[in-house]
Amino acid sequence: MPSYVITCKPDATDDQVQAVKDHAKEQGGKIGHEYSLIKGFAVSFPDDSVQSLAEHPHVENVEADSEVKIQ
Repeated sequence: MPSYVITCKPDATDDQVQAVKDHAKEQGGKIGHEYSLIKGFAVSFPDDSVQSLAEHPHVENVEADSEVKIQ
């Protein structure tokens, strides 16, 4: 399953962030890492399910999770 990093809007409350997580789970997503420096989390989704999450009113950004290397 593809993995995505979901970033909530900066002014989202804790309850709103939880609502986004709940929505992700309802769409078949599996929450992975939850970030503390940003209002966001990683989630794995079956193909094409992430689209409904990208349209959630408290979501600022959805991007494919990828490995980052420092050189």
